[in-house]
Amino acid sequence: MPPKTKAEKSAEPELPARRRCATSEVHERLLRTVPGYIEARSAIEDRTLRMLSFGRAALRTGCTSIPVVVHVVHRTAAQNVSDAQVQSQIDVLNADFRAKNTDKSTVPGAYQPLIADARVTFKLATTDPDGNPTNGITRTSTTVSSFNTDLDDVKHASTGGADAWPADAYLNLWVCPAIHSPTQTGILGYAQFPGGPADTDGVVVVHHGFGTTGTAAAPFDLGRTATHEVGHWLDLRHIWGDDGTGCAGSDLVADTPNQGGPNFGTPTFPTISCSNGPNGDLFVNYMDYVDDMAMVMFTHGQVDRMQAALDGPRSTIGTSGPCDVKPIKEFAKDNPKDFVKEPIKEFVKDLPKDPIKDRIKDNPKEFVKENPKDFVKERPKDFIKDPIKDRVKDRIDDLVKDLASDVFPGIDPVKLAGLEPVVTNPLDPVVLPQVVNPVAPDLQPQVPTATPFVLGSQAAGQAGAAPGAQAAPAATDPLVVVLQQLGEVLAGYSSASRTGALDQASASRIQALSGIYSQLVALLSP
Repeated sequence: MPPKTKAEKSAEPELPARRRCATSEVHERLLRTVPGYIEARSAIEDRTLRMLSFGRAALRTGCTSIPVVVHVVHRTAAQNVSDAQVQSQIDVLNADFRAKNTDKSTVPGAYQPLIADARVTFKLATTDPDGNPTNGITRTSTTVSSFNTDLDDVKHASTGGADAWPADAYLNLWVCPAIHSPTQTGILGYAQFPGGPADTDGVVVVHHGFGTTGTAAAPFDLGRTATHEVGHWLDLRHIWGDDGTGCAGSDLVADTPNQGGPNFGTPTFPTISCSNGPNGDLFVNYMDYVDDMAMVMFTHGQVDRMQAALDGPRSTIGTSGPCDVKPIKEFAKDNPKDFVKEPIKEFVKDLPKDPIKDRIKDNPKEFVKENPKDFVKERPKDFIKDPIKDRVKDRIDDLVKDLASDVFPGIDPVKLAGLEPVVTNPLDPVVLPQVVNPVAPDLQPQVPTATPFVLGSQAAGQAGAAPGAQAAPAATDPLVVVLQQLGEVLAGYSSASRTGALDQASASRIQALSGIYSQLVALLSP
């Protein structure tokens, strides 16, 4: 950054030597001037007290992510803080409210157990109130050199500031040249407690106490002014209770020790007040007035109070989700060495160089040369000769009977036709009952016994029907023709059986043909 000109230096307000916050003054003004604010604050405190007294768990689980809009109001180019300076402030808020700030190690051992994660995160808004994309930063040039807390003029475009975005959806954070009140100058920032007017709801910070880069200046260059003020925005009081230097005030938090007024600079441990020894004041707390480097923690009681605000008056803002979800980019960056690269090497290394050659090289002897002996030479006896008996005798009968049972459930079609043969041995004579044609007389086909199997009208034509005459539909049914011919074949086998001229092959055929005949009988029976 180029050095400032003499004019720019004279335009810059003097950096205060110690922290000043105007939140309490603004709160008192709202109590006096805004109708309904007293009632709103009373209801909020009653609800928070009930929640903390009964130990009710926070409604929001995980972490709450709050969208932030930063309104940069500037009179000089230097005050128009960069995007990088804005982001540095967001980074500080995320570290402090998640207790991930590395300087929390400076907390005295006696107070280490009190360090708590507020489970709140912040991100610059990506969508404006009209639904348009945004980077979460607005910039307004002004002629105002110092803004008045009593007027909240930085929060209105009409008075040289910038209008707030809807307070129920965004945390409004104004950055401005300087802040003063009717009673003090050199104020670093201020906030509005929950329950106040929506158009002034948010946090205000001077540019040289904002973020960690650019115009941020020591001892307020670590972004802790915004941490302190956002604590107020989430309903935290000053740790000493805002009663001056007395010991009667309270911050309404049980685990913060009573404290006689604010601490400044960088105190040493222990700092005793209000008979709070041996450990003394919790000056390392974000809600004290110490320098940025000295304030490093929230307590569990303060976190409970902030969560009560998020469940109550701030319930419309932010979204809740799991804490510490690893971004996809980090997952992809960390894992490839183990997950993608190395296993592939091992997998390729174990595979054969030429799988096809290896498969052909190893297997032919066993697969081509040796197996044919067993497959062709040794199996024919069992595979060709013997199974025919069983296959014809058992399986065809069963198949025919099963198919016929679908037509006549519970009735054996072979018995129905009176054709069930009695076979004790395939070589013994088979005694078959006399075959009676089951087809009704009016449906008997008038065909010679020697007529070969034909279909449809061909059967009628070959049966001697008059040319041009229309055959009866049943007489031309091919199943009737087949049944007639099959009956004659079975009758022939029956005659051969009675004379003892039936050989083994014919006996097997009888079993199959009897089943087929029975199936045809079942299909043609009314």
